[in-house]
Amino acid sequence: MTGNAVINLKNVDVFQQKHLVLSDVNLSIDKGEFVFLIGQTGSGKTSLLKIIYGELHIGNGEGHIAGFDLKKLAEKDVPYLRRKLGIVFQDFQLLSDRTVEKNLEFVLKATGWNDKNLIQERIKDVLEKVGLRSKIRKMPHELSGGEQQRVVIARSLLNNPEIILADEPTGNLDPDTSEEIVLLLKQISYSGTAVLMATHDYQIIRALPSRIIKCEGGVVVDDATIS
Repeated sequence: MTGNAVINLKNVDVFQQKHLVLSDVNLSIDKGEFVFLIGQTGSGKTSLLKIIYGELHIGNGEGHIAGFDLKKLAEKDVPYLRRKLGIVFQDFQLLSDRTVEKNLEFVLKATGWNDKNLIQERIKDVLEKVGLRSKIRKMPHELSGGEQQRVVIARSLLNNPEIILADEPTGNLDPDTSEEIVLLLKQISYSGTAVLMATHDYQIIRALPSRIIKCEGGVVVDDATIS
């Protein structure tokens, strides 16, 4: 394990109920690294992400995520682990009845922020990072798909995560917008946040090459390539 690893899994078996999905997973991702996660539907990508954000428990092996020991992770610790993670899904899951600002404020208040000025400052800061400062008062339905996904990325940055897990973040977007979103995530990784992005979109990987991890045949292949 390098001193910079924010995700470190060693000889981990991943189970869904009692079914072994992935065996003997060895994976290390460093601070600020950008990594693609690929594999066919049902290959274990989602299970691997669930291990990282504490939804599934590890079987055999050892796991450390953002300073948390997965072997010792109690139910009550999971919310604290998740504060170190930003999670971006394919469907935006924005609250449709409130503005961009109120969506972000909701998350901050839910994670213990209560100083109004600090909340305002943080919201402006993350929207600036994703290029949407001018959309702060808009409702989600007034935004394009790409803009909505940028708001989701802004939301994932609110608590200064060490890792962003992006599960098919470009699944509902056209190719040009998809490329913009991946470039944005890469940019975020340069500032020190590790990004692990699950995707089926090989076009994006060819356009913006990076390290690839592949789930295939019940194992995880590191430094995989695509044909």
